[in-house]
Amino acid sequence: MRATQGVILRPIGIIHSPFQRALGTPIQPVFAEETEGRVDLFPEFVPGLDDLEGFERIWLLYWFDRVGEVRLRITPYRDKSPRGLFATRAPARPNPIGLSCVRLLRRQEEGTLVVAGIDVLDGTPLLDIKPYVPEFDAFPNSRAGWHDAAIDRRTEADDRFHRSKS
Repeated sequence: MRATQGVILRPIGIIHSPFQRALGTPIQPVFAEETEGRVDLFPEFVPGLDDLEGFERIWLLYWFDRVGEVRLRITPYRDKSPRGLFATRAPARPNPIGLSCVRLLRRQEEGTLVVAGIDVLDGTPLLDIKPYVPEFDAFPNSRAGWHDAAIDRRTEADDRFHRSKS
């Protein structure tokens, strides 16, 4: 199989949250349980929101637009040892795509979703939305590699992976 050349991603909207910088931002949606945010879709994508209201949770896929350089060995937020990037959820990736499973509280106005459990920086470009389906997306007895034994129980980010928004 040949690698796709010239992959082009275009944002479908913008994610809004109370978080202006990485420092202090929850590192996963589970640590932002009650934090509300807003997802604003660009007008041409609004019809794609039809029928989403029946889902309790949705996946947000977004572009880490303020992440620093790519690092293939990093020390993740919840560990003290360097790890391979692909064994972590760190944002310093070759393709800085983020993934968060948030609670869909309501659809408001034409192209706005109000969500809870948001762990994303304000103004982050949204790439896609997918419904969370427990039958397909939950594997509660799965092993989690080094994370199963992690000692650090950090719940908020520091600035180790991000740069300021220009």
